[in-house]
Amino acid sequence: MKIKYFLLSTLISLQFISCHKNAVTGRRSLNMISNSEMNTMSFTEYDKFLAENKPLPAGDVRVDLVRKVGTRIQKSVEKYYADKGLSSHLEGFAWTFNVVDENTVNAWCMPGGKVVVYTGLLPVTQDEQSLAVVMGHEIAHAIAQHGNERMSNGMMVQLGGAVLSTALQTKPQLTHDLFMQSFGIGSQLGMLKYSRSHESEADKMGIIFAAMAGYDPMAAISFWERMSQAGSGQKPPEILSTHPSDETRINDLRGYMADALPYYNATKK
Repeated sequence: MKIKYFLLSTLISLQFISCHKNAVTGRRSLNMISNSEMNTMSFTEYDKFLAENKPLPAGDVRVDLVRKVGTRIQKSVEKYYADKGLSSHLEGFAWTFNVVDENTVNAWCMPGGKVVVYTGLLPVTQDEQSLAVVMGHEIAHAIAQHGNERMSNGMMVQLGGAVLSTALQTKPQLTHDLFMQSFGIGSQLGMLKYSRSHESEADKMGIIFAAMAGYDPMAAISFWERMSQAGSGQKPPEILSTHPSDETRINDLRGYMADALPYYNATKK
């Protein structure tokens, strides 16, 4: 009986210690992997990806635009967390924004602020405001540690809850695959690897970060209306796959405006 009680107490303690609390939504999630470990893997995989998928050079107008928007959202994220006394949550971030010339309607952000935008996304976003909505959404996934949560759950199921260092030593390929799947690295994965609840959470966080950066959060409504039309009657772009339905997403975004618009209005004073 004492042994059972000890084991139960230990499991509860570990779960509490491993919980991450979202600074925007308040939701708690299981994170077995430390930020430093995630960032180390992220930076390695990001460099590998760029070695295999050469990014466009600085000076290209598309790169300049993505980096302009990304830097503004980065600053809004840092301010949001600083205002809440949570800057430590962003320790180890090494923000980087790159554009890959591929006709894929997608973008993603790995842990530590490592972002890739595909050129195929830009004709769909059409303007800087809508690009900010998408980049805010992708950055929100990383800030909310959604990939860490997915990978932690995968390690619990497939690796028996082994710590990352042990998993990398005993089953390196499986651990690598879990990382790639959890963060959707690659043009054919991207956003569609996140659950609908994660997508909704990133929607709310993303428009708040975009609004703080001086972008009108209402651009999210028009953007997703365009995406809805683009996906009707044919296979939808990757960016729409496994996301909340268009109607649900747009209605939810309208509801989030009460939180986002005050940040945007404050930038106009």
